[in-house]
Amino acid sequence: MERLDKILSSTGRWSRKEVKELIRMGRVTVDGVPAGSPEDKANRNGSDIRVDGERIPVDRYTYIMLHKPAGLVSATEDPREPTVLSLLPEHLQKIGLFPAGRLDKDTVGLLLLTNDGALAHDLLSPKKHVDKTYLVRTERDLDAADVRAFQEGMTLADGYRCLPAALELQGEGEALVTLHEGKYHQIKRMCAARGKPVVFLKRLTFGPLMLDENLAPGEWRELTGEERQSLDCRHVVRPLGE
Repeated sequence: MERLDKILSSTGRWSRKEVKELIRMGRVTVDGVPAGSPEDKANRNGSDIRVDGERIPVDRYTYIMLHKPAGLVSATEDPREPTVLSLLPEHLQKIGLFPAGRLDKDTVGLLLLTNDGALAHDLLSPKKHVDKTYLVRTERDLDAADVRAFQEGMTLADGYRCLPAALELQGEGEALVTLHEGKYHQIKRMCAARGKPVVFLKRLTFGPLMLDENLAPGEWRELTGEERQSLDCRHVVRPLGE
């Protein structure tokens, strides 16, 4: 149980001062009963908290699937470039969301935004070997020799030895690459080592998550309950708007 003003202010929509005024005006209810004080206690996971009759998602953690477009930096802030957080509404920019992993500025596709640091650590830990699949297009067609090179594990120019990776040829200059690690510019470096520079890169999967084909570049949605369970989230959360 937590203070009502703390719960509502943590959504990023209102300050504690504004929450206090909302409660004073009788605009906040908890389980159908008007809140009497900012100090009233409520349960994030069990209480039905509403403002002006609208149910407010008050989960401690938020999980958002974003279809990242090109031209944005995978960061919370950058002094020179717009970031992926600029695509979210203002109140979601205030609750500590960050990208779980990075995509290059010119790379598009699936990006997970969350404020669950423990989950992000698990997903990004080198020990976990979380799979990531990408659609790649190269200047020259990849071939069977490249498939073997990826399978065997390549050594890059700086001496780094890549883990074996899957390369599936798709025809017309396209292929699917599945990595079990995520080093800096790894696919670009691997393809460049084969003399076939990347001209387009799109992440399709991240662990059990698959990019929602209904999301246009720049669009986002919160993860479904099933998707959160697939990530082994340790918290009971509800989708936005439920």
